[in-house]
Formats: sequence, structure tokens, C-alpha cells
Amino acid sequence: MAVLKAENLKKIYGSGSNEVKALDGVDLMVEKGEFVAVVGTSGSGKSTLLHMLGGLDRPTSGKVYVDGEDIFSLKDEELTIFRRRKIGFVFQAYNLVPVLNVYENIVLPVELDGKHADEELIGSILKTLGLEEKVRSLPGQLSGGQQQRVAIARALASKPAILLCDEPTGNLDSRTSQDVLSLLKISSQRYLQTIVMITHNEEIAQLADRIIRIEDGHILRHEREEMI
Repeated sequence: MAVLKAENLKKIYGSGSNEVKALDGVDLMVEKGEFVAVVGTSGSGKSTLLHMLGGLDRPTSGKVYVDGEDIFSLKDEELTIFRRRKIGFVFQAYNLVPVLNVYENIVLPVELDGKHADEELIGSILKTLGLEEKVRSLPGQLSGGQQQRVAIARALASKPAILLCDEPTGNLDSRTSQDVLSLLKISSQRYLQTIVMITHNEEIAQLADRIIRIEDGHILRHEREEMI
């Protein structure tokens, strides 16, 4: 079942001779539980694509469906609520609240939505990501790799339909990057979590079930793990 679907997605900046087609007719489908890496060089359109898929920016034309919902048919306030409930984000910057401890950071989005955190799920996530001993620590007391694990845990805690990761290991050394990516892979399998990850790193992309290559706003091809 497709959890994420994009149809003829276009994003155009400027006009006339200054027109730039960041996305030029992108079609994409991601199945439930699939771990997809979108690979491209700087300026290829991969980050623009992620912003469109996550409803962070509206396209010039085209549609995006998340869990069957046409997200750009929603008004801004409705889209904000939908995004909080259905889409998890992990960015290069960890974006943790410095005065909140690990546990408080993880459950914050759930509580902002007026809900109670699923303690059993939180406990499982903490164990999976190796954060059980750090629940009372503040972000400033953690390493970069640990902070990114907290960001991943926070994204998983609300049980999103999709998890969107934008260069999630960009601020980490190579060894820590591999650890974090392995944990993402495990999370995908253990929680049947659908993940779309943007990266320019070919080695990191190999951990995904499928690689999508994008260049000049166009998807060039899809590569299954067994074909690589």
C-alpha cells in the first residue's frame, strides 16, 4: 500500500529568463514500511522535493498524498496539524530544546498535540536507539550522535505515516553516521516505519531498500537494493 505519492510535482522559482525549475514533473510512490534514499548533487532538487513531500512548502503545481490525504488541499492551519500528526522530520540540525531533557524532547510533539505519549512505544524506541541511560540528560550533555538519536526518537514517537530525513548525518563523523543510519534501518524494520532520506552520500544510500536518483528536478531512475 502506498503511504506517500507525488503526482507531476513542479516547483518553479522566478519567471522568464530568471525561471528556475527546482522540480519539473516528479512522480513518486513509496510503500508502507519502505526505506527510500533520494540521491542527488547540490542543486539537483532533492531538498526541494523533501520540503514538498513534507508539506513544508507548497508546489507550483502537482499533488502530494500522505496516507491517502491530498495535503495541499488543506488550509495552512489544517496542514500544520496534519504535518504534526502524520509526518516526522529529522534534519541535519538536531533542533532539540536545550532546557528540556531527552525524554521531554521526545514526547514534546505528542504533548503539543494534546495527547499522551505511548509509554510502551517510547520505551521500545529508547531501547532500540540506545538512549535508556540518557533520558534525564539535557541536549548539551550529549554527543552529536546521541542528539541525532534523540531527534529520530522524537520523530518516531508520534507514530508518523512517514519519516522524512534531510541529510541526517551531515554533522556527524563517518563512524557515528554509520551507527545512526543503522539505527534508522532497524527502526524501519522494527516499527514498519516508512522512511524517505535525502542524501548526497552514495555509501549511506546503500542502506536503503531503494535508491531514487534526481538531477535537475527530474527523477532519473530507481534502484532496488538487490540490484546494487
